Amino acid sequence: MLDIRWIRDNPDAFDAALKTRGMDPMATILIDLNARRRAAQTDLQEVQTRRNEASKQIGAAKSSGGNAEVLIAEVAALKDRIQTLEGQEQDCSEQLQTILSAVPNVPSEDVPEGEDEDSNVELRSIGTPPSFEFEALDHVAIGEILGGMSFEKAARLSGARFVVLSGQLARLDRAIGAFMLDLHTKEFGYTEVTPPVLVRGEALYGTGQLPKFGEDLFRTKEDFWLIPTAEVPLTNLAAEEILDEEDLPLRFTALTPCFRSEAGAAGRDTRGMLRQHQFNKVELVSIVHPDQSEAEHERMTTAAEEVLKRLGLAYRVMVLSTGEMGFSARKTYDLEVWMPGQQTYREISSCSTCGDFQARRMRARFRPAGEKGTQFVHTLNGSGLAVGRTLIAVLENYQQADGSVTVPEALRPYMDGREWLDPA
Repeated sequence: MLDIRWIRDNPDAFDAALKTRGMDPMATILIDLNARRRAAQTDLQEVQTRRNEASKQIGAAKSSGGNAEVLIAEVAALKDRIQTLEGQEQDCSEQLQTILSAVPNVPSEDVPEGEDEDSNVELRSIGTPPSFEFEALDHVAIGEILGGMSFEKAARLSGARFVVLSGQLARLDRAIGAFMLDLHTKEFGYTEVTPPVLVRGEALYGTGQLPKFGEDLFRTKEDFWLIPTAEVPLTNLAAEEILDEEDLPLRFTALTPCFRSEAGAAGRDTRGMLRQHQFNKVELVSIVHPDQSEAEHERMTTAAEEVLKRLGLAYRVMVLSTGEMGFSARKTYDLEVWMPGQQTYREISSCSTCGDFQARRMRARFRPAGEKGTQFVHTLNGSGLAVGRTLIAVLENYQQADGSVTVPEALRPYMDGREWLDPA
């Protein structure tokens, strides 16, 4: 959530930022609401002060035998006025909160402007896509050859956009997740967490999924929500906390199932495992001092990139445009891995810095050393990586002419030394 004081002091910059996000100007509306709220608060304080004074005067008048009827009538009128002003203040506060809750974060100054992915900017390209002496297959065809990848069985169990992995593919899927967790915890200092995958609405509000994106989520009858990403529980570990400056940074990682309704993705990526209702993902979350958020963004992206480097996969790093960034992000790097079966790069990780946007929603703060007051922390999140898409990339990039798939060296310790997957 944005700071209304910043909006009040920078209305033109705020409206310009909204324009890059494809939104209409809102500064005038928000500033007017805030002014009305503050006016009601000021009037309320003045009326309450006068009521207290009049109440004391009533007591003094009665004790001295004077006439207190006029003062009593004034106090009664002031009571009604207080109720009116309290209603006005609450109404303005609720409207302000509702509107601000639906306003996305302001992009960093160095984020490219644009409406869609065509405006994304390539930052760097790492590795060379493999060349094959045979026609490269996509992961669905490879899965049919290997066995152990069934969309039909999943459809009988759950419907479209699910998969059942078994045997050597299930083992490879598990190996990928374990490899990622070991890399991030042992070499990048992240603390492994096993969080709930069912959360309350407040947690999703804190990270910005609610109220605007409720249709993209799954909700239970008991009013829990299935997490769309472990970003939600990991970031909310700092919710309502006042941390000591010396405790920062906090770095968390988790391997969890993630659940997305894909309400806005009808007809997109319907073949295979690319876009599913349920998938596994290793998430990275950092809670940092504001002065360190930019450096942490680069560090987190490096950690995600290292997974792809260790697996020997060609990829590129893209800076997302203003129209492509997520709701809570100030700046986002997308990692896109080469997929031979599609002859294109596909997103496998997004690493975003959110500034204090999420922290304000969660009231996550820290106390600077030697100071009495508090400041909001900065939050960052990134995929390190999406396990299913990494599985796809491994299958397609390491496929062989005889139908087998070579296991990348980094994964062999997690596969009992196994060097390849055999055709069924």
